[in-house]
Amino acid sequence: MTKKEKAQYIIETLEELYPETPVPLDHTDSYTLLIAVLLSAQCTDERVNQITPKLFARANTPQEMILLSVDEIREIIKPCGLSPRKSKAISELSHILINEHNGEVPQSFEALEKLPGVGHKTASVVMAQAFGVPAFPVDTHIHRLLYRWGISNGKSVEQTEKDAKKVFPKEIWNKLHLQIIFYGRSHSPARSPLLSKDIITKKIGRKSVIKTYKDFGSDVIN
Repeated sequence: MTKKEKAQYIIETLEELYPETPVPLDHTDSYTLLIAVLLSAQCTDERVNQITPKLFARANTPQEMILLSVDEIREIIKPCGLSPRKSKAISELSHILINEHNGEVPQSFEALEKLPGVGHKTASVVMAQAFGVPAFPVDTHIHRLLYRWGISNGKSVEQTEKDAKKVFPKEIWNKLHLQIIFYGRSHSPARSPLLSKDIITKKIGRKSVIKTYKDFGSDVIN
């Protein structure tokens, strides 16, 4: 299969499996999405969704957030991990939004990536899901699967993003990246993968990846 043929198979299969793609992180606007994505670093979406209602009950705007001390924020978000760094970033970026952006989340990659605690992936999620700007945020699922499927060489998340953007149509990036994440969680986890369930890898996966599946000894190619 060529990359173009693989891409088409991926698109068709994922559209059949996941015709609807709700954003996994609960939020009400661009600010609460930004905070939720920041909290999701090295933390599951499920855990973030347990914590954000407590945080947003206290503060769901930059104006309210700056009234909380960094220690108060840290205490609320502690279960998400990295709380000292994340609480400081949330406080600082909230001040910046008020002082430099009229209290609004900026609608550009450059401005977002200048905010404390906001890297390219976080900015991409906000641009895609809050503002509808085409982006292809690459998380661990996407990085792993696009290597398994022969779409990228897996050298870095930056390269994976470039390769994905080359082969998939721009108009579906925002939906497709969520579909791949959903697929990774349900059909192709990093640990104890089963080839019989991972139908895309079974169809188009790299030979080396298929061999790895066999070596797990926990599954049989049907």
